[in-house]
Amino acid sequence: MPVTDDAIEKIKAMIVSGELGPGARLPREADLAVRLGLSRNSLREAVKALSLIRVLDVRQGDGTYVTSLDPDLLLDAMSFVVDFHRDDTVLEFLEVRRILEPAATAMAALAMSDEEIVGLREVLAALGPDPDAEALVANDLEFHRRIAAGSGNSVLCSLIDGLSGPTTRARIWRGLTQEGAVARTIEQHEAICDAIAARQPEVARSWATVHVAGVEQWLRSALLDQGPLGARTHP
Repeated sequence: MPVTDDAIEKIKAMIVSGELGPGARLPREADLAVRLGLSRNSLREAVKALSLIRVLDVRQGDGTYVTSLDPDLLLDAMSFVVDFHRDDTVLEFLEVRRILEPAATAMAALAMSDEEIVGLREVLAALGPDPDAEALVANDLEFHRRIAAGSGNSVLCSLIDGLSGPTTRARIWRGLTQEGAVARTIEQHEAICDAIAARQPEVARSWATVHVAGVEQWLRSALLDQGPLGARTHP
């Protein structure tokens, strides 16, 4: 194992064991290096790597601390990376959404409060009768965000939120170019909401699968027939 990887594993072990909890300050570099049997250079590289993925927070003149380790914070690194996506990579994000979002929707059907479901219906009602693609996607993002939050699982919610951004451009392009896409999206949102309100997790799961898979299937066909999204001109 490379020395930097070994250093990362040793620091991670201290965190996982609870020896270093959220917000804890790491011992001085010299002391920690001796304790872990590492060179100071290896330790420094490990700290740099762990700070990049938001596990550690290096405060100049103060020391190095374990962050809060909240899922939203740790997934910021993934959100940064996925901003540099290609269209074929977007397909992979849609595939993961197709796995995660139906599960979250089924959980939401059991976990969401009546008040949260009322709020979900209000999101749908806020969309005008003839929305443009951008308004529809903005509404879509909020709709799915609320469902993910309603699952009651903060890690799942953070993962889904991180996956939404890279697929936004494809969703807008679909709304602009695919006949009936706007009406179909609204219809599927209402079906998902009805299933959640009826406390029918498997029905909610099925509708969510159909909903995400529709975007995925469209993008596969679009890439096959017309090339990269970025190479096209908007109408």
